Amino acid sequence: MTHRAPGRSSATGSDGPEIVELPPSPTVSRPAVEHARPARPRFGEGALIVCDNLVRIYKVADLEVVALQGLDLLVGEGEMIAIVGASGSGKSTLLGIIGGLDLPSAGRATVAGHDLTQMGRRERTFYRRRVVGILWQQTARNLLSYLTAVENIELPMVLDRRADRRRRALELLDLVGLADRAGHRPERLSGGEQQRVAIAVALANQPAVILADEPTGELDSTTSGETFALLRQVNAELATTVVIVTHDPLVSEQVQRTVAIRDGRTSSETLRRTEFADDGNHQVIAEEFAVLDRAGRLQLPRSHVEALHLQNRVRLRLEEDHVGVWPDRRDTEAGR
Repeated sequence: MTHRAPGRSSATGSDGPEIVELPPSPTVSRPAVEHARPARPRFGEGALIVCDNLVRIYKVADLEVVALQGLDLLVGEGEMIAIVGASGSGKSTLLGIIGGLDLPSAGRATVAGHDLTQMGRRERTFYRRRVVGILWQQTARNLLSYLTAVENIELPMVLDRRADRRRRALELLDLVGLADRAGHRPERLSGGEQQRVAIAVALANQPAVILADEPTGELDSTTSGETFALLRQVNAELATTVVIVTHDPLVSEQVQRTVAIRDGRTSSETLRRTEFADDGNHQVIAEEFAVLDRAGRLQLPRSHVEALHLQNRVRLRLEEDHVGVWPDRRDTEAGR
């Protein structure tokens, strides 16, 4: 049966079907935009250096060696940090990846917006020349013996065809306090002076990051202190991010943040700040924190594990403002 709307004629004739106007749908209330859940920021958003779940596996003969096991690291722009760890902890592998000299087996690594896992050969060469400057422990890797100090500094700029390379090189020599050594070859420079020239070489193309691999490993304590003072000056005056990789825990006292690597993962961070003591003098306060990754994993300090004989399993108890950790007595008794 065809229904007609009262008082209306058919649009197609008196006997044809009518178009009936339906009542408007009720207004459906929607949640206000301001109550929408904000998008979760991507890990490392805003950081200059982002290492996200890095894995690096080397194959030696028929064996596979896992150097990095899901390492996470964030470094902000303008920071000066130290990365410490025992031999074999993975710190040199991490340096190679950040420096564009090696590739991770898995994970993500970005530096100053450059995705190190996606770059081709030409992009990688540009990255090593313009984005990072590397300071090696061995002088022979930093300076060419047959070039003078100023020529060594000019060399990276020659590759980039900079017209003002001599002026820039002399400015850097003045910055590192060696303006009067411009015409000297490395053999006529002391170990500390060679490292100063090497810092100037690393700064030649105005990189965003300086990577220093055991920069004071071949220097005495006095010269080491001078080298670190220069790195702090570069960090403060040029706002260049400085990452120092070392196995010497004393080196870490030269920076405000120290990241410790153990078994291919970041295990702890030590933060330092300066406060006024009761006598009015400055004092350095150092606090060590265990690193909690996004999967909820953390590495307890080895000294804590040994002191409480923790092994296999541990008991956890959630308190109001902390989590307690206890050894499993069954494991302890079985080990006795």
